Amino acid sequence: MPTALAAVLYESGKPLVLEEVEVAWPQAGEVMVRMKAAGVCHSDLHVMKGDLPMPTPIIPGHEGAGIVEAIGPGVTSVKPGDAVCPIWRSSCGRCDYCQQGRPALCDLGTAMRFTGLMPDGKTRFHNARGESIRHYAGVSTFSSLSTMPEAAVVRIDDGFPLWKAALVSCGVITGVGAVTHAAQVRPGASVAVFGCGGIGLNIIQGARMVSARQIIAVDTVAGKEKFARTLGATHFIDSSQCDAVQAVKDLTGGMGADYTFEAIGLPGPIEQAFDSLRKGGTCVVAGICRADARARINVNQLLYAEKTLKGTLYGSMRPRIDLPRLMDLHQTGALKLDELLTRTWRLDQINEAYESLERGEVARSLIVWD
Repeated sequence: MPTALAAVLYESGKPLVLEEVEVAWPQAGEVMVRMKAAGVCHSDLHVMKGDLPMPTPIIPGHEGAGIVEAIGPGVTSVKPGDAVCPIWRSSCGRCDYCQQGRPALCDLGTAMRFTGLMPDGKTRFHNARGESIRHYAGVSTFSSLSTMPEAAVVRIDDGFPLWKAALVSCGVITGVGAVTHAAQVRPGASVAVFGCGGIGLNIIQGARMVSARQIIAVDTVAGKEKFARTLGATHFIDSSQCDAVQAVKDLTGGMGADYTFEAIGLPGPIEQAFDSLRKGGTCVVAGICRADARARINVNQLLYAEKTLKGTLYGSMRPRIDLPRLMDLHQTGALKLDELLTRTWRLDQINEAYESLERGEVARSLIVWD
């Protein structure tokens, strides 16, 4: 049985532990992927801090790209040597959600997310003591080798840089999709984005790509302004220094924005984003909150102002179709990726990488092999 260096979470609130783990060969309908890049994403931090409880021990990581090392019986969509992106919400392709073009809501991916187990109820990771280690989102990209369902990978162009593919696999597809699929922002609209992390920056560039007239970035970290403007923001509000809702209204002629997005995962910014809407506007929540989070919404605004409040998972997109399309958009110059990457880290620097993320020092960063 092959072994791999992995970052394992044994207890929430504690640093990740680097150790060699055993990785079982793929069984029927499974693939083994050798990771080449993995995203340092806030979603994993929620699990690491205990905001989203998960059974432990578990190997986090859900954003990435790699090369197929081996396949199990019955696998037809990929072969060894293929470049792939993990899909952190596997889908069966047959249920009502899948048939409606909403694969992120499929119960297959939901079950793996909450149990940390493969579809057969078992794991493919073990530590040196023989203990089972669970999978995060079915993919566990913080292991240099990871066995996952065939449904959890999508083949990509062999010539596309894998570090760029890793960026697209979560942050880009979620942010851009929030604009194009969840909100369906129209050209010439005004947009306000609360939170300029990896998701928020891609919402900003999604708004730029659909020709929004006004793109207002909102964050409590003044240093995020340079990232936001590079990706397409026309205005920046340091919400630590002012009333963000009033500032958005001041920039939109007192009306409020046509579309607002929350990309942090906190009740306060969700409330601010909703209150910053104009009449008839749409607020989309893309940030992952604590499991017990509640936001206070003025319900009368849903009625008298005809505001819309909705959520989006995976940008409400179809990863098997839309991930390759986004990569094509980068090739045409429409989608910025080089500008997103602030720095790279080795796997043994992963705890340092998350400290940097929490301090707001990066737009996006990656764990890279080779």
